Amino acid sequence: MKKITVIGGGTGTFVVLSGLKNFPLELSVVVTMMDSGGSTGKLRDQLGVLPPGDLRQCLVALSDAPALWRKLFLYRFENGDFKGHNFGNIFLAALEKVSDSYDEAIETASYVLKTKGKVIPVTKDKVHLVAEYENGKIVTGEGLIDENHSEKSRIKKAYLDPAGAVNKNAVTAIKEADFIVIGPGDLYTSIIPVLLVDGVKESIVKSQAKIVYIMNLMTKSGQTTYYRASDHLADLIKYLGREPDYVLLNNGSIPRDILGIYKRYDEVEVANDIKNNGYKIIEDDMVDNEKIVKNPSDERYVSILRHDADKVAKILNKIFYA
Repeated sequence: MKKITVIGGGTGTFVVLSGLKNFPLELSVVVTMMDSGGSTGKLRDQLGVLPPGDLRQCLVALSDAPALWRKLFLYRFENGDFKGHNFGNIFLAALEKVSDSYDEAIETASYVLKTKGKVIPVTKDKVHLVAEYENGKIVTGEGLIDENHSEKSRIKKAYLDPAGAVNKNAVTAIKEADFIVIGPGDLYTSIIPVLLVDGVKESIVKSQAKIVYIMNLMTKSGQTTYYRASDHLADLIKYLGREPDYVLLNNGSIPRDILGIYKRYDEVEVANDIKNNGYKIIEDDMVDNEKIVKNPSDERYVSILRHDADKVAKILNKIFYA
């Protein structure tokens, strides 16, 4: 059975895991732990817990538990003192408080949700993401970087404060993988933060695994404004330390009304300008044509366009078993 390690966080990783769990694969996911916005940010600030949001999404994506449990972990309160909070985030925060270790908390949540794979926090240290822009501006905190829509300057450098030590289980998952799948996801708030943790880049460089990078469908204001596919790839390689073996690019049509909504945020479809430099380029229709409806109690900016889980999983499996 092929060993697959997915790297990232957020809805992009949720989609990939949701599709891959339906295939006979040994799955692990190394998850970003830098989230500081929304429900996660409040729990982190008020309770001193590690950020649960990205972990929760990965646990639910890999869950084989009854639908009620999955709905509970995704449920967001719409009013009262808990408004904006996600039940799954609160559950994980409470588990961390009553468990003897963070590993035990994740194991318990995985048991409850019957996850078909390993969900691994990239670090168990409490760290924050910092972005330094070409115009000299410095923004600290993943939540603030994620919501920095008006920024036109490119990110010159991303780093962690303090530097985080890698979770040894993450190193093992990378070392033993046959394939490492990166993305899709916001480049500077879901993907690169994982690569910034001490020991991750080094483990990937030493790994014999083939690397598959799934390109985003749209640019992200404040992070990848005006980026083309080659810009995304160049920034990834800078922090990854090696080139991917495969790059997946969408060539499916995105509905005009959805493009119009993104245009309000100065976000556009990622243009494919990549030339073959040793990695294999695979173009296919990967668009989920169902528009995502945002929960009104969710205070954060939410993407309404996603990759299609089944389409992506089928393409990946062709790569895994080529």
